[in-house]
Amino acid sequence: MSKKQFVRASIVLAVLCGLFVTSCTKKEDEPTGKSEVKRASGLRKAELLVELPDYCNTPDGMALLPDGSFVLSVPNYNDPNAGAFIMKISADNKVSKFFVAPPHPKTGKAGPMGICLAPSGDLYYADNQFSPETPQTSRVMRIVIKDGKPQEAVTVVSGMNVANAVAIKGDYVYVSETILVPDSKPLISGIFRFKIGAEGIELKTPLKDDPHLITTIKSFHETIGYGADGLCFDSKGNLYCGNFADGTIHKIAFDNQDNVKSNTIFAKDPKMKCADGLFCDLKTDRILVADMINNAIQIVYPDGSVETIAMNGDTDGADGGIDQPCEAILRGDEVIISNMDWPFEGVVNTTWDKPYTLSVVKLK
Repeated sequence: MSKKQFVRASIVLAVLCGLFVTSCTKKEDEPTGKSEVKRASGLRKAELLVELPDYCNTPDGMALLPDGSFVLSVPNYNDPNAGAFIMKISADNKVSKFFVAPPHPKTGKAGPMGICLAPSGDLYYADNQFSPETPQTSRVMRIVIKDGKPQEAVTVVSGMNVANAVAIKGDYVYVSETILVPDSKPLISGIFRFKIGAEGIELKTPLKDDPHLITTIKSFHETIGYGADGLCFDSKGNLYCGNFADGTIHKIAFDNQDNVKSNTIFAKDPKMKCADGLFCDLKTDRILVADMINNAIQIVYPDGSVETIAMNGDTDGADGGIDQPCEAILRGDEVIISNMDWPFEGVVNTTWDKPYTLSVVKLK
């Protein structure tokens, strides 16, 4: 949950700090079964995976690639003058600039957040443009990939308020809309769905009446105006969505025609204060959750129970310690963590500072 592209004064209106946002999943090994899912065995120390270049001051969403590398969206909300990029981290953890996110024609800015890999090899990402002065300017973009190299970004969807996380299942791309109805109490957010390959979709006003909206989520936090955030699918095809403000995980189930048949709170635990980016390990159906408020990474098990696997105090993250995480992904036995380091009232992290880092927690 995540957890964008607006001045700090607007944080009072909506805390927009994340990502991710966002896990794109594909069918892998079947889960081993509830009785065989192992616990993570307590808190572990996060270590430094990579130190990012100075022009990557606000990292956000990640997406694994088949060769063990991954891409990282960098909206640079802490200092927008740096630009906005998609970076690539190789299997041996070398950092390179992969793609320059194109600015929005109206705002002149780019805000890449949640990102995921499509079956075609293209990359989808949420371009979060939200500001009280420019409603419904956020987009969903697709980076055309040819021979492993980015060619261009095309606009798939325009007209969202806070496009946050993206996930793909079957023939559809799913996108979380973190503020569906601005100023609503409780806050109403939601999830949209679009056909893969579609382009140039313009959403209706008001957004809640657009036919691409498949479900809504309510958030009840008194001060944080930020709802639907991270997305992921489990091995059975159920969709999970983090509720950033309330720190809960919603489970959305579908019928045989891909219509939503239920939307329920799947995980709720006092130790989990925030649900930003989500990632599901399809071998076990365990879900990694970036708990931005607690400066922690949680694991949610298939029975809905929650375990904290890593946590940090208010540090600069120079030693690899977690520094306001917005997303975590699993690469082998490594939990890789994107440290957004974009503080707001109520979170453990209080200061934006160098270095800009990705952390790793080793499960074995």
